[in-house]
Amino acid sequence: MILLMSATLAGAADWEDQQVFNPGDGRQVLRVISNTDTSVFLPILEGYLAKNPDVSIAYFVASSQEVYERFRNAPEQFDLVISSAMDLQLKLVNDGFAQRVENVPHPSWAQWRESLFGFTREPAAIVINRDAFSGLAIPRSRQELIEILRAHPDRFRARAGTYDIRQSGLGYLFATQDARASETYWRLMEVMGSLQARLYCCSGDMIDDLASGKLAVSYNVLESYVSARTDIPETIQVILPSDFPTTMMRTVFVAREAASFQQAIDFVKYLSATTLRGPDLDRFALPALGVETNLGAQSTITLDPGLMIFLDDLKRRTFIAEWENAVIQ
Repeated sequence: MILLMSATLAGAADWEDQQVFNPGDGRQVLRVISNTDTSVFLPILEGYLAKNPDVSIAYFVASSQEVYERFRNAPEQFDLVISSAMDLQLKLVNDGFAQRVENVPHPSWAQWRESLFGFTREPAAIVINRDAFSGLAIPRSRQELIEILRAHPDRFRARAGTYDIRQSGLGYLFATQDARASETYWRLMEVMGSLQARLYCCSGDMIDDLASGKLAVSYNVLESYVSARTDIPETIQVILPSDFPTTMMRTVFVAREAASFQQAIDFVKYLSATTLRGPDLDRFALPALGVETNLGAQSTITLDPGLMIFLDDLKRRTFIAEWENAVIQ
């Protein structure tokens, strides 16, 4: 049994969660900053520690945007960085914050410069509470969702939710990728804005409000987080948009200034092997990279420099201004 205790490393900053796994005197401490919920990632942590009992793991959880900012401001405080915001991860690696990890048995399309490694494939989804759609057709695409929202404004006013892309790195990534793929995204944002859309930092909060009935529908929720929950009612339904479901890869890299660099390298290799049909895969709550998943004609965001286009300060300000004009009415 792995013991847990409050983490005291990485300063006194507020975290969504912070725990130390397998604590003990004289053990090498592997410091991980992540936006993956502890409960979701626990099987991977336990599997690694079972093979490395002399290591402790200090696991810190923050939003994807906070992971980027906190690590960039204090890179010496962490050994591993895990995030769903692929663009922010790629920028950190491109800016020299990562170590190369050679001889990782990993597909070339899911890594960048032997430094950044994708280990999941997670689609963004439309998630609804079916009770709110009583008597209505279930939307299967963005366009169908637009039509339903427009036709029934009183039913959906203040009951549609999505990411606040000013706060969420993953939300910003999904928004920019959606906008590049189709103008439908902007029409949907304008309709949601006209209905006083609720804005969120995290998928978990949207799922909570869908389960309670506060929200009727939410857009760009991580399907994997819905599937991992066992406490939500059967009325919650996940819809992968039939037009172009956007799928991201959760990624990891070893910090250039990692104090426990060998343990961090070993962790990346273990994570890669596990999520490519490893022995602990059946306990992993997220859609692993190497598993055939029924995602339809998914559009997986690729790890390439094009991801950083919308991180340019001017482009980011312009995009967010357009988004605010559409959503905040």
